[in-house]
Amino acid sequence: MASETDKRLEDLTARLQKVFGDRLLSAVLYGSAASGQMHGKFSDLNVLCVLRTIGPEELRLAEPVFKWWRALENPSPLLLSEEEFHNSTDCFAIEFHDIVESHRVLAGADMVKDLAIDDSFYRGQVEHELRAKLLRLRQKAGALLSDQPMLVRLMADSVSTFCNLARHALRLAGVEAPMQKREAIGVCATHFGIDPAPFYTLLDLREGAKKARDIHAPELLDAYMKQIELLTGAVDRMAKG
Repeated sequence: MASETDKRLEDLTARLQKVFGDRLLSAVLYGSAASGQMHGKFSDLNVLCVLRTIGPEELRLAEPVFKWWRALENPSPLLLSEEEFHNSTDCFAIEFHDIVESHRVLAGADMVKDLAIDDSFYRGQVEHELRAKLLRLRQKAGALLSDQPMLVRLMADSVSTFCNLARHALRLAGVEAPMQKREAIGVCATHFGIDPAPFYTLLDLREGAKKARDIHAPELLDAYMKQIELLTGAVDRMAKG
């Protein structure tokens, strides 16, 4: 019996095929839903669509589908032209590595399977994303420090992204990078010397094994940010070591 998620994806696929026709070369699901790591309110359904070309007409055709999909609290599908798909792997190395490692074809060809990714800027992109996301975490936390429930939610919303970036740090170091978030953080603890506890606490929260009321948010934030800083430093040193 199809799940509610499967039904929504089937509906999305039918709508995309109807509006784009033979302009749609491939549609793939990626992210936590494709890797079997979805956790209710913390996860989105992420879809990449590759079209022959993209211009105002394609955006006009996409508008009603995107409005409907966003009303279901999912991000709009990511649109790439066929040319962009093949020529942007250097500047989107993180994203393309993620999609190649875990994706599900919804329509068209599996253009991802044999995609060659250019890693020229990969290390720099990983460091940039770690630093940018940490700065954003600090910026948002600064307005929420006295609001414990919102501060906990902020950290819980961010942990999936930092776990994924930790996986890429392991890949850069030439170490096996498990797909499962908890396992990846465990390997980072061994290889980079970070304390996995803050990440595990937030993953427990996402998975329903821990309640927000049992968490002292400012202390957790302090520990969490320190470990992200250590991980960022490890990636930074890869360029200089």
